Amino acid sequence: MALVLAALGGFLYARLAGSLDRTLDQGLRARADDVAALAGEEAAGLGGDAGRLVEAEESFAQILAAGGRILDATSRVEGAPLLSGTELERARGGELLVARRELPAFEEPVRLLARPAGDAVAVVGAALDDRDDALASLRTQLVLGGPIALLLAALAGYALSAAALRPVESMRRRAEAISAGEAGARLPVPPAGDEIARLGTTLNDLLARLEEALAREQRFVADASHELRTPLALLKAELELALRRPRSAAELEQAVRSAAAEVDGLARLADDLLVLARSARDEPWLEPATEDARELLGRVAARFERSAAEAGRELHVDCPAGLSVLADGARVEQALASVVENALRHGGGAIELTAVEHDGTVELHVTDEGSGFPPSFLPRAFERFSRADEARSRGGIGLGLAIAGAIARGHGGVAAAANRPGGGADVWLALPAGGSHRPLTGGT
Repeated sequence: MALVLAALGGFLYARLAGSLDRTLDQGLRARADDVAALAGEEAAGLGGDAGRLVEAEESFAQILAAGGRILDATSRVEGAPLLSGTELERARGGELLVARRELPAFEEPVRLLARPAGDAVAVVGAALDDRDDALASLRTQLVLGGPIALLLAALAGYALSAAALRPVESMRRRAEAISAGEAGARLPVPPAGDEIARLGTTLNDLLARLEEALAREQRFVADASHELRTPLALLKAELELALRRPRSAAELEQAVRSAAAEVDGLARLADDLLVLARSARDEPWLEPATEDARELLGRVAARFERSAAEAGRELHVDCPAGLSVLADGARVEQALASVVENALRHGGGAIELTAVEHDGTVELHVTDEGSGFPPSFLPRAFERFSRADEARSRGGIGLGLAIAGAIARGHGGVAAAANRPGGGADVWLALPAGGSHRPLTGGT
């Protein structure tokens, strides 16, 4: 602001000086015309009654011959010519403006204007004291008024800045007071609708997303605790029952087998939870390599042949030869196994594992001929501990599709689910095709 005020003051000073100089020059030209007219009249002169053409205190005039001889002059400049020889020659060729810091008869600076007047040269001049007084008065006003204007501008700027930042400080204090356990806490948003208001709205949306993520994590911990408690309780009951009274070798073997089955379930659950935990971190957790799609689907089908036969279900693999994917084979098998296990538990009819290439990706489909998914379940099918059967009457803990989705996203692909037009469910993983250079990510 100081620089702006200084520049403005300099501009005003220059404009006023220029305006005064132009006004002074116009007056000198008018008087020069009158003096030039007198130069041609023999009876007239610059003294006597003709002196009314100039003001004795402020203006003066001379008529100079070619050699510099004074033909006529006002009383204050009769002693010596106002122009030097060089200046006189230049004035004979056209109008000439000359500034003098002082003259013998004047203590202040003067301004001279010379112009041809026939064979002579007419010279008029004026003192610059009025001009200098006006400029000095302006300088004084600028020196005195500038700091006052700067102070007022600084106070106004501070007040405006404080008013503009007051909503920011209000949001800061509110954000400082928000705790993790305060549900629905939001920042105050000013009603102005400006950038600060948009920032507050954006931060409130962020708080809502963080609150939703925290709620999901809390549900995840609660569901995981519940699912871990059930097999642990069964395992403890089996062992306590085996120790309650003496048992035969067969009974002890049966108890151990039952406990081992519960331990296997706990191990699978722990592995599933580990996959979900790794997928949530933004770091590589997969080891991709080129895998033959037919062999990959064949290995998954072989794991469930016995289970499908015991359930009276058919299990088929349909994959063209030469089709490959860039994937971590063990993890993709885990994902497909989760989907096939869901199809065996909740679906019906034959289960088919197929692979199709589409736009640089390979889609690995698992389809069945059952009733399909409830429409309301499809938007949340890949959420952790999400079940189509919320009553849990048909088994499962709701991690199968979540595991499949996490593994697909970890490969830079996607997982999706839909109901088939003819009935049944279709769940697929879209993974980079073999030889693809698409980047793999470790995020969810």
